[in-house]
Amino acid sequence: MISIADLRKSYERAELNEDASPPDPMDQFDKWIKEAISSEVPEPNAMTLATVASDLRPSTRVVLIKGYDERGITWFTNYDSRKGQELAGNPFAALQFHWVELERVVRIEGRVEKVSDKESDEYFHSRPLDSRIGAWASPQSQVISGRSVLVANAARYGAQFLLQPPRPPHWGGYRLVPDNWQFWQGRKSRLHDRLLYTLTTEKNWLRERLAP
Repeated sequence: MISIADLRKSYERAELNEDASPPDPMDQFDKWIKEAISSEVPEPNAMTLATVASDLRPSTRVVLIKGYDERGITWFTNYDSRKGQELAGNPFAALQFHWVELERVVRIEGRVEKVSDKESDEYFHSRPLDSRIGAWASPQSQVISGRSVLVANAARYGAQFLLQPPRPPHWGGYRLVPDNWQFWQGRKSRLHDRLLYTLTTEKNWLRERLAP
């Protein structure tokens, strides 16, 4: 029987040098996510989102990044879900990407804001029809009696909206505005490379190496 405590891997694929990394963390992120996509790792756009409720209990879930630029990282979801409710009470959150095959992790922290209605509308109408109906059919994070509830809801909203479902008022985008980034590259002998970018009061990025 294999012991979990004995599972080990030697990380030897790449290195991360602070002298060679860009001064803006978004440029480093752009480089790494493009490499993850081109390397065809499974779901390179998947990220863990961590939020904290008013009772200070943290929760995580996996969501999909749908855009990034100088403003931050964007995803879309149900505003009435658990994560939506927690963000309404505490707008600070953390994201994490883990590209196992590349031995890389990116951690991002910051304040979360809703994107504009225009951005939410544009993305919603770009989705496949079944996904647009699904946004209406699923009362996300609520207890339901069974899958038949979802199937019935989907049929009802499909008949109501046909090919043109509007964006639900409870559905749209969020953007995390980063003030802290960490980039982790696995290295041999557990002497990993770990770079921290912190946004200063002057709105510049301070880049530092952290011990692994």
